[in-house]
Formats: sequence, C-alpha cells, structure tokens
Amino acid sequence: MNAIARYIRESLEELRHVRWPTRQQAVRLSVIVLVFVAGSAVLFGAIDFALAQLVRLLLSFTY
Repeated sequence: MNAIARYIRESLEELRHVRWPTRQQAVRLSVIVLVFVAGSAVLFGAIDFALAQLVRLLLSFTY
C-alpha cells in the first residue's frame, strides 16, 4: 500500500512540472489534428474507392 501511495504522490509532483499549452495553442493544435485526420480520411477513401473499382472491373471480365 505504501508503494501505491508513493507512486500517486510522485505522479502528482511530476504533473506540477508539466508545461500545459495555452488555450490558443490547444485550439490551434486541435484544428491541425482535425484537418490532418479529415485529409487522411479523404485520401484513404479515394484509394479504397479506386481499388474497389479496379477489383470490380477485373472481376467483370468473363472468360
């Protein structure tokens, strides 16, 4: 039990040393992340669509 209490106490002490971002920095970085995620989703969606069309085209050929 003493080890758990020491761990919590030391963790809280470390949190006091953290340099937290300002509200403006947090908003700006959040927007950057959201734009990157949206761009990645569009890119991967386009690749998925193109590959699905290619597979559909290849499977449509009759021998």
